[in-house]
Amino acid sequence: MDVRAQISMMFHLDKCIGCHTCSVACKNIWTDREGTEYMWWNNVETKPGTGYPTKWEEQDKYKGGWEQKGKSIKLKVADKASTFTNIFHQPHMPTVDDYYEPWTYNYGELFDAKAGDDQPTARAVSLLTGKHIDIKSGPNWDDDLGGSSIYAKNDPNMENLSEAQKEAFFEMERMVIFYLPRICNHCLNPTCVASCPSGALYKRGEDGIVLLDQNACRGWRFCISGCPYKKTFYNWKSGKSEKCILCYPRLESGQAPACFHSCVGRIRYLGVLLYDADKIEATASASEEELVELQREMILDPHDPEVIAQAEQNGVHFSMIEAAQKSPVYKFVKEWKMALPLHPEFRTLPMLFYIPPLLPVLGYVDKGLYKVDAEDYFGSLDRARLPMQYLASLFAAGNEEQVRMPLEKLLAVRSYRRFKEVGDVDSAELEAMLKKTGLTEEACEEIYRLTSLPTIEDRFVIPASHREYATELAMNDDSNTFRAEIGFGGFKGRIERGL
Repeated sequence: MDVRAQISMMFHLDKCIGCHTCSVACKNIWTDREGTEYMWWNNVETKPGTGYPTKWEEQDKYKGGWEQKGKSIKLKVADKASTFTNIFHQPHMPTVDDYYEPWTYNYGELFDAKAGDDQPTARAVSLLTGKHIDIKSGPNWDDDLGGSSIYAKNDPNMENLSEAQKEAFFEMERMVIFYLPRICNHCLNPTCVASCPSGALYKRGEDGIVLLDQNACRGWRFCISGCPYKKTFYNWKSGKSEKCILCYPRLESGQAPACFHSCVGRIRYLGVLLYDADKIEATASASEEELVELQREMILDPHDPEVIAQAEQNGVHFSMIEAAQKSPVYKFVKEWKMALPLHPEFRTLPMLFYIPPLLPVLGYVDKGLYKVDAEDYFGSLDRARLPMQYLASLFAAGNEEQVRMPLEKLLAVRSYRRFKEVGDVDSAELEAMLKKTGLTEEACEEIYRLTSLPTIEDRFVIPASHREYATELAMNDDSNTFRAEIGFGGFKGRIERGL
């Protein structure tokens, strides 16, 4: 058992209001420089929709992630031989049209316009060429209901739906959307790290954050193609790649990342998970039906004395172990099994988990009173406006049962709160719901508190870095830096503990 610590995240999609405050916070701090105009390390997509960059989920086009090869896995984007053959040619990258051409406005035409009969306007100007452009797309172009007939119909996750289900999406009285915030997943088996020929990308040994060494980067951009989530970007000004760093300077001082701290809906949770690194290859190589559950099994109980002893032997500081014991992510992912990884079939073992949105109509109105269909309470999931197959394609590699389980638990918690506050749910019916979902009243109460009434300390359990260890590492780098390799069937990336 090789116990390591990983800073992990969880987003509660049932609470996201799509305000993009997280995106603006990140943009103002990290990507407001020349060469980064089109970058959104944090973006919020409307689903169903094609996302940013367009159709990023289509790996037949972009060759991101891993694929099975016998009992192991290999990179989709390249192997060693083809990489060195085509090192200066990368055909599987998104183009600026797949993102969008960033623009500003020529405000001089507006403010300095001479008096006249016509209203002056500020025309859009490309930030890349400096020439006037007609705006045709943007990072949130299909936000909310805009462009559904064009964008939502081209969502790759709709391929497995029947024609009737697809058409139901676009009936105005049944139209449904939800928001999907995305940042770098800081995966356990990152393809960006394994595909980089220069070894510029690495995973920090102390907390698992995936970083990109600007001094080592040669701008070959295999990381961009390799990342199936398209969360590595190319800076056209510096000729280097860039990506989300999870605001690690803030984490090291015990503060939440900017997008987490600014989240209006309080949908974001951050904590530490302890995992068994010996199981990475076996888990990533498993069948698609097993991926979600096997990834959960990799996560270890931070209260287990054997796990604690092995973690300390591996150099995991006790403050990280304490944080893992209080982690809200551990509770939602491992204890309650309510949070799921995004597209586990990419086999990167992402460390950003999502609670799927609960969008069905739960009951009906009778003479002004809200009624709950207690006899077939969970059956409402099958009659939902959002088909279960769609959510399963997003969060469970098509395994509908894996998505149904957290949704039933969300319904059970809502029923429990109605029982407590309104009293219109029969105790026998509630008991049957809890028995089916495996929850207790105590668990329902804790889920409710952590979902609806959490403090900032409840949502973000962050172990601050220890300055004395950083000083020791700086003085004795050669002897105190831990290095290991990750990746299978292609380039080996590196994990480093040190500065």
